[in-house]
Amino acid sequence: MKHIKAIGIKFIVISIVLFSILASFYTATLTDILLLSVLITGVAYVVGDLYILPRFGNLVATTADFGLSFFAIWVLSNLLFLADYGVVTASFFSAVLISSSEALFHIYMQNKILNHQKDMYIDRKSTMGNLQTEFAEENPNKDIIELNKEDNKED
Repeated sequence: MKHIKAIGIKFIVISIVLFSILASFYTATLTDILLLSVLITGVAYVVGDLYILPRFGNLVATTADFGLSFFAIWVLSNLLFLADYGVVTASFFSAVLISSSEALFHIYMQNKILNHQKDMYIDRKSTMGNLQTEFAEENPNKDIIELNKEDNKED
């Protein structure tokens, strides 16, 4: 359920950014923008948020999301609505806006989705069998502890 909410937030942000840039300057239809948003959201969530973010951190994941968004918007917009000019510029500005929002989204992901410490608990029954015993040398013939001769001289 947590992942569905995170994917929904990511999808809405990417859709708003793509709609504001591609629909304003190109003949991109709402269907084209939603298809682009679904593809970018799915790939970026799996690669950037679930794989790169926990292993390498926010900066590397944001940089990877920038590259992925730029490349995906550039290639898919050429395939979907065949823009003649400025696709690289629109892809760049879209990727900048998406990656700046992704930096904030990664903080949300680290605190709410990927934080496993709140769910962790210790089962005391399983740890009781793992106790260790301390071993020492004992002389069974003597019940009295003998002090060193140096300690007796101080008296």
